[in-house]
Amino acid sequence: MPELPEVEVICRGLAPLVVKRKILSVSYSNKKLRKPFPRAKMYRQVEGAFILAVERRAKYIMLRLTGKAIMLFHLGMTGKIGIFPGGTPRRKHDHLRFLLDNGMEMRFNDVRRFGCVEVFSEKELRENDPFAGLGPEPFSEDFSADYLLAKAAGRRQPVKSFLMDNRVVVGLGNIYANETLFAVGLNPHTPVNRLLPLDWQLIVNKSLLILAKAIAMGGSTISDYENVSGEAGYFQLELAVYGRQGQPCLHCGQLVVRTVLGGRATFYCPFCQR
Repeated sequence: MPELPEVEVICRGLAPLVVKRKILSVSYSNKKLRKPFPRAKMYRQVEGAFILAVERRAKYIMLRLTGKAIMLFHLGMTGKIGIFPGGTPRRKHDHLRFLLDNGMEMRFNDVRRFGCVEVFSEKELRENDPFAGLGPEPFSEDFSADYLLAKAAGRRQPVKSFLMDNRVVVGLGNIYANETLFAVGLNPHTPVNRLLPLDWQLIVNKSLLILAKAIAMGGSTISDYENVSGEAGYFQLELAVYGRQGQPCLHCGQLVVRTVLGGRATFYCPFCQR
């Protein structure tokens, strides 16, 4: 599943190609996504609108449109957004196509169809906020050692599960939680109420460094992630533990272990992360 760096890379690549462009028409496939296509809203609020901005919140891509409409994309597990010349043959899993006023098409492709597209007015978004209850963004000032220490008080949840909880912090998904804990030297099973302020400060510092580097390297292509130009990321070449079970730890030479924690594959070095 695309995580924060991958979604951020898509937003940054999409913005210069679609901002100030007018959406002339929307075309649909005959397949269903996780949620039904909001066809009536597409007709009323999207067709004929100009794209004013491309933003990210958590793992959502937000397109702000004229008329105070907001289009939200969630990529699910295999969703992709790309820009193509209008005459480019449609691919098998292209489920939405937006014809722009420069002859290009913005396409939403999703093999497994767990992604979705929604349309809100600003008023609807305030009243039915899909982000209500979500934790802070990692790059915001609210994501701090003091915040994490307070959030963890009295809880015995394993630290990896805690960091992957979107109610604690958004976007620090499985890949980057594994890598952060290796960089800090913490076992992913460690109960959060045992961590000290210095541990939380290291988690904040290392996670931000790892996320920033992943964004700079175009994200991680583990299976089929690609950016708006159809290019793979290459941060996966930098991964220290994720997906490296049975291989020597890059620091000590011990074999990296794979286990399952909270239903998610978890990777760590039993020597470096005691």
